Amino acid sequence: MLKKTFRSLLWIVAGLFALSIFFVILYRFVPVPVTPLMIIRYAEQRKEDKNATIYHRWVPLEKISDHLKRAVVASEDQRFFEHRGFDLEQIKRARKENMTRRRPRGASTISQQTAKNLFLWPRSSWFRKGLEVYFTFLIEVLWSKERILEVYLNSIEMGKGIYGAEAVARVHFNTTPLRLTREQAALVAATLPNPRRFSSRNPSAYVLRRKQEILRQMDFIDLPPPE
Repeated sequence: MLKKTFRSLLWIVAGLFALSIFFVILYRFVPVPVTPLMIIRYAEQRKEDKNATIYHRWVPLEKISDHLKRAVVASEDQRFFEHRGFDLEQIKRARKENMTRRRPRGASTISQQTAKNLFLWPRSSWFRKGLEVYFTFLIEVLWSKERILEVYLNSIEMGKGIYGAEAVARVHFNTTPLRLTREQAALVAATLPNPRRFSSRNPSAYVLRRKQEILRQMDFIDLPPPE
């Protein structure tokens, strides 16, 4: 009986491992239609508003403004094109600062955020963190940096019910993601720590201050040439 149970568990683990590899390879080439985060947020919003909806439409990376690419890298992960999924320097710095900070500072890279948004759930735990490390490793090995950034910019939460560059460009600025200006891109990036609390359409004083800092940092971000 124990042998059968152990064998069944091995098959389950092997099946989940194969499934994870399959979806990582699939999403290397196929646009991501929906993420667990979108489904969870939609269910939460439906409890408060029966007319809640999701704004999301996939666009290729070349149809997204370079300003937005620079802004999110400047804001979220300045060493994105240098590290292999984990920024050890930022992790060490965050640990040191969190010893005295009231609110802990995170050190998640764009790769980690992409892995979490695409395959996992928002509530943090050690188990989820372990899976996040696993999926981050997979996408860093199997995808290019450009693909990671493309998926990130198409799936990241950018407002209540708003996901991705196309949605935030249309809903907040009445434009296309390719025509987002430098100022608009910096505003969007300034809200990313908490896009349900902060708005790029109606920015608070905090968002406006953060926007100015991101604008300065954008000057130091070099994007790689198109593949």
